[in-house]
Amino acid sequence: MGIGEPLDNFDTVLRFLSLVNSPDGLNIGMRHISLSTCGLVEKIDKLAEHQLQLTLSVSLHAPDDETRSKLMPVNRSVGVEKLFDTCRRYFEKTGRRISYEYAMVDGVNDSDWQADLLASHLKGTPGHVNLIPLNHVAESPLKPSRRVAQFQKRLESHGITATVRRKLGGDIDASCGQLRRKAMLHTDD
Repeated sequence: MGIGEPLDNFDTVLRFLSLVNSPDGLNIGMRHISLSTCGLVEKIDKLAEHQLQLTLSVSLHAPDDETRSKLMPVNRSVGVEKLFDTCRRYFEKTGRRISYEYAMVDGVNDSDWQADLLASHLKGTPGHVNLIPLNHVAESPLKPSRRVAQFQKRLESHGITATVRRKLGGDIDASCGQLRRKAMLHTDD
């Protein structure tokens, strides 16, 4: 995670997974490996053909096209309906539930109707929603949601498994989404 879209480098990622999983490599079991994607549907279908027992993590962040397209421009070429259809096929082919990553942004993707819509998309397909409290970034207009607990309870009321990711590294600007170079202002005194 955090180094770009792995499914854009599909063959290299498969080779990497093979080496990491191999007894002659790092011998890490596939069930201990997560592959994170923004939701490249054709590549998810291709990955399903390999029937790897890894955890597929889809960076979702919104259950509707309007909001997801604003947060994740890749959605404009795919759409959430097609993405959820692909995720259902992935589960049917591999038997592995998908983890949906959902960064909670105040007033953007944290309403009750969005929790209800997300639950309706996931109904009937085992999955896990990983709610991620947005990290505060001073320069960003996006702010951490104040409704994380309510959103989680709303999902759970629909029978959806949802957890809240713990926050680490925010005090040193090193948590998820914060890794960036800070420019220092120099003054000529």
